[in-house]
Amino acid sequence: MAFLASFRLAISRRVSTRRWRRLAVAGTAIAVAGLAMTGAARAEALLLVEADTGKVLQADNATYPWYPASLTKLMTAYVTLSNIHQGRITPDTLLTVSPTAMAQAPAKMGFKAGTQVTVDNALKMMLVKSANDMAVVLAEGVGGSIDGFSAQMNATAQRLGMTQTSYVNPNGLPADGQITSARDLAILTRAIIRDFPDYESYFHIPAIKFGRRVTANYNKLIGRYPGADGMKTGFICASGFNLVATATRNNKRLIAVVLGASSSSQRAVKAAQLLERGFHGNKLAWLRPSLGLVNMLQPIDAAPPNLRDDICGPKRKRPAAEDEDDEDVEVNADNGEGGVAAYAAGLQAPTMKASELLAGAAAPAQPVIVYTGPTRTGADVLAADAAESARQDAARPVGKKKKGAGRAKLATAKSDADKPDAKSDAKPAAKPAANAKPTAAAAKPASAAKPVAAAKPSAKPVAATPAKPKPAAKDAKSTAKPADQKS
Repeated sequence: MAFLASFRLAISRRVSTRRWRRLAVAGTAIAVAGLAMTGAARAEALLLVEADTGKVLQADNATYPWYPASLTKLMTAYVTLSNIHQGRITPDTLLTVSPTAMAQAPAKMGFKAGTQVTVDNALKMMLVKSANDMAVVLAEGVGGSIDGFSAQMNATAQRLGMTQTSYVNPNGLPADGQITSARDLAILTRAIIRDFPDYESYFHIPAIKFGRRVTANYNKLIGRYPGADGMKTGFICASGFNLVATATRNNKRLIAVVLGASSSSQRAVKAAQLLERGFHGNKLAWLRPSLGLVNMLQPIDAAPPNLRDDICGPKRKRPAAEDEDDEDVEVNADNGEGGVAAYAAGLQAPTMKASELLAGAAAPAQPVIVYTGPTRTGADVLAADAAESARQDAARPVGKKKKGAGRAKLATAKSDADKPDAKSDAKPAAKPAANAKPTAAAAKPASAAKPVAAAKPSAKPVAATPAKPKPAAKDAKSTAKPADQKS
């Protein structure tokens, strides 16, 4: 009996050893795959968090330092709303555009120094158009100066637990020391939702209208992704395309952070995929340990990656811009799952094409009218809008295509008054070409003795005239879209 027991024990140990060896090999494969995925994904950071609890549902490079670009404006909005809450200013407070604000790089409203705008309108312009000049107007009006306001931004970041963040300016234009992380951005977004529920409408305005100029929200999920209700996009060459997106379904609100995407379409698709996994559950979640709360994620001590060569280098087909319209792309729906995703590749969700998310126009929505000067209500808002439209019409050179025409992405963006202008600008020299044939035909009866000789001279100038409008059409097309390269 003793011999039989010893034999069984030996067999058991041998089987167990083999099993552990197989598990060790599998574990090594998972680890190697995870390292490979981490290296490949170093150019981007992804984070998915529950807004109410702060529970982390997915984190990839979430604590890696990053250039925030215009996601900086989320903190600018938070500090401004804090000052409103404390009674230091009101949404109706008038602020003045300074020469410093006027000199900011695009995207911007482009107001002259001395122009006055309310806090309310400045916030709308900053959050929808990502206007860098309006961010400075708010900073100088609330903090006295850019440095004074930046000090408030940094103090707020420390109070909220954003330990990886430092601010130098209020708009996110390139500056040494302007750094954050996906972790810190999720913490800030939760604070905005928690502390200022009465002002949430600022973060999901579909479009703004300033006279003839209509600007759709750069966040492509607004009006397209079911439940999307915020928040902000950002782009500079060094950071790539960034997005903080929020969405709510069945009383559950999620926060998705995407940093370093290669295009505006890809950041929207990646955010949508993160949100989809959060709302519908992840079949692989049980294979991974709990990631804890967002504020518990451990920061990484490193320099932020500089993506300038990849995003704005010569290999790119066209210049990168915040408001670009990209061709359809495919993004792996399980991108960032690390070694577990590589090991269980058979369970990956299907890829999502950008065309499925962005093919159609955003849901019809009336753009919010913004204006300069003191607060107006009711008919006075419409009067101010009509006056600004008339001023823009008067200032536009005769025959020049409206600046920004073709960029409006909402069905309601163009008024009836815009349509005749667009047609007259599109084909300024089409009529002479249409009249060419009747002219040539009329030449024939004019000299019956030499019909052939008479027809040839008149045919040559007629054939030469339609060639002139073509370069003009290209010039109009090239000036139709402003160079909003940074926001």
